[in-house]
Amino acid sequence: MTDLYAKIDGSPLISFLFYPRRQHSRPPAGALDIEVPVDEDVKIVCRAYRGNDQLPWILYFHGNGEVVSDYDGIAPLYTGRGLNLLVADYRGYGASGGNPGFKNMIIDADTIFNYIYEKMLADGENSSWYVMGRSMGSVSALELASRYPGKIKGLIIESGFLSVAGLVRHLGLPFSGDLSPLEEQYKKLASAIELPALVIHGEHDRLVPLEQGQDLFETLGSDNKKLLVIPRADHNDIMFVDSALYISAIEKFISG
Repeated sequence: MTDLYAKIDGSPLISFLFYPRRQHSRPPAGALDIEVPVDEDVKIVCRAYRGNDQLPWILYFHGNGEVVSDYDGIAPLYTGRGLNLLVADYRGYGASGGNPGFKNMIIDADTIFNYIYEKMLADGENSSWYVMGRSMGSVSALELASRYPGKIKGLIIESGFLSVAGLVRHLGLPFSGDLSPLEEQYKKLASAIELPALVIHGEHDRLVPLEQGQDLFETLGSDNKKLLVIPRADHNDIMFVDSALYISAIEKFISG
């Protein structure tokens, strides 16, 4: 899959899809930063918000203009419902080194998951793992769900899409290459995912239209899947328009 992203990573299109911010703050009480080595002299910073080490963990890949410290105020929604949250940055974001791109994004997601998973086991934790991707983070989440069905118990996608090709078309972004092979590969990837899945999308999402979330939901190969449409929600307010509905759905999905 990484080869299909080579043309995008080397084109001006990449500047329209990633918005790296170097903002980073100290973790709040009850949270800690974990540095994951992903390449020579490159580390990705992840922030863990832990309630109880025996509770389920969500490995969360955020949207393209966000950083881990943005979740300091959001994490209590999760920890308050008995869920541990671990948010991963991308290269060039927050305190992480390097520059963003899809190829490294996919490779790094794999490295991050294995590093964190093995570290937690080494520390004696025996909790279950779920992977979640918001918006651009859906790329990382789908990749991990397809690779580790024996280690990951479920997939959550928020404001996401089946393939970046659909996003490029919707936004009318400049790209002269053929994205259809990428789109076809992700249809195959998603249709092969049989993990329990929850897809959450805003009714009035203008950046990633609801139709793209529905397409992803319908393509997923899971027999145990649910689509939750948050009424009146757009792309960036989806977790705030009806936060009780939003977090209750995630809690029920994991406990169910």
